[in-house]
Order: sequence, then structure tokens, then C-alpha cells
Amino acid sequence: MEWLTAIRNSIEYMEKHLSEDISAQDVAEHVYISPYFFQKGFIVVTGMSVSEYLKGRRLYNAALALVKTDKTVLEIALEACYDTPESFTKAFTRFHGVTPSAVRAGETYRTFLPLNIQINIQGGYQMDVKITKMFGLKLIGFEREFSMENSYTEIPKYWDEICEKYANNVYAGNPPANACEKALMDNCIGEYAVCIDDIGCNRFRYLVAGRYAGGEVPEGMTLYEFPAGEWAVFNCIGPLPEALQSVNTRIFKEWLPGNPEYELAGNATVEWYDCVNGEKTDPDYHSAIWIPVKHK
Repeated sequence: MEWLTAIRNSIEYMEKHLSEDISAQDVAEHVYISPYFFQKGFIVVTGMSVSEYLKGRRLYNAALALVKTDKTVLEIALEACYDTPESFTKAFTRFHGVTPSAVRAGETYRTFLPLNIQINIQGGYQMDVKITKMFGLKLIGFEREFSMENSYTEIPKYWDEICEKYANNVYAGNPPANACEKALMDNCIGEYAVCIDDIGCNRFRYLVAGRYAGGEVPEGMTLYEFPAGEWAVFNCIGPLPEALQSVNTRIFKEWLPGNPEYELAGNATVEWYDCVNGEKTDPDYHSAIWIPVKHK
């Protein structure tokens, strides 16, 4: 499905099911897009997560119901997918800045209208992207599950944890002290980061990885293999994380909406980091985003 059509259809679907306990995964499945890709793109395009949008719309409709109907707080809470009046009142007050009883008595409340997605495709400047066929890619790395909701803050902490636990010793020029440190050196762990959407329940697997060179797979590490296929490779020049974030935003706001030939495929994305030349803070640092694609 064309990307902007999918986003618009997802909003229409959410609007029709606001009184039902639907999840971001339900919405993604409705528009036939990987939950990971969908939620990542939704945040980029709208500036909010799916759960934030659902919550805002439900609490706005709840305020309207308080003003325009005689429904009880419990009835309104249940329609807004809250189990108790207490949990509803807490969320309502945090969102609107006033209590439900105050709104019913005439206090003003926050407006949160349905999204109207309009994207202008900018001309005159092409993204540095090429479509390439890749052979199978086998990676080894450290894996952890993350929630879609907090991954932007938690994943950098995970990188710091791995560096402190496994990398600092060998980066200082010392011989590997254990099997994981040896594997980190032998396979250049940290050259790749991989997001794999095969869990569901608003979670995904994340690997800090390197290209597998063979040999022992130590306890605490895992292998992941990509089949051969077509990938869109977006080159990025600039300091991290700002440069990659900028390219990622342009992928979902410009390249996907304006591309007549390719659409997302598969369930994984890759970030590549140049581990040989320069530092990640350098203005000319080279990195890339790899996304599996298919012909429309």
C-alpha cells in the first residue's frame, strides 16, 4: 500500500474504533505494514506515537461527552477505554489540566482534533539513495527487546552498557578478557545496528551487531541472517545521532511518499556505521540506513 494512503487509512481506522481497546499493532495490521515500520513512520510524519494519538482523541471525545451529554463519568471512562473512573480522572486531568467535574461545570478543555495528513514533496534536491541487490547477510551481536514507546531513550543506554561491559577493555588496546570481548573484536561488533519486528505486542528485537566471521557464538550473543534481496541504501554524512535522524525523517516524509516504484518489505532495518574512518561526532562521518524494499 502506498505510504501516505496507509497513514491516512490508519487514522480513519482509529477514528472508527476509538471506543475499542485497539493497539498500534492492530492498526498496523489493518494497513498491512510491519508494526515497527508503521509506528516509526507514524511518529516521523505526525510527531506523536499511535498510543499518544489514541489517548488524545479519546480524552478529547470524553470532554465533549461531559459537556454535551448526561452520561456518568464511569460510562464516559469505559467509552474512552479506561477500566475505572479513577484511572480515567487521572489521565483526563493530566491531559486537559482540569478534572472531569470541572469540565462538566464549564471549565475549558484541550482541543485534539483528528489528524489531516498532508505532505509536500520537496523538489530540487535528491536523497543519496541507491537500490541494490544484496547477498545474504549473517550478523552476530548482542540482542535485547525494546518497546516502541521508549526505544529512542533506552537504546542509547544499551549501547553505553555494551561498550562499558565488553568494548572498553579491548578499545584500550588490551587483549580480550573473555569470549564476548574476543567475538566483539573478531566480528567488528558495533558496525551494524538491526531492528527486527517479529515479536508483536508493541515490542521489537534490537541487535548491536557485526558481520559474522565464523567461529564460536558466546553465551549472551546471537546470530541473525538476512536473506538475499533488494535494499534501499540511504547514505548519510554528518555527526551522529543528528545526521541519521535527519535522513530517517526524510525517508518517511519525502522518499516513501514520493517514490512511485518501491515500497517497504520485510521486517528489519539496518543502520551501518563506519568503524574505520573518523569519529561519530565528526562533521564528515559516514553512516547509512538500509531498508528492505520491493517493487509496488
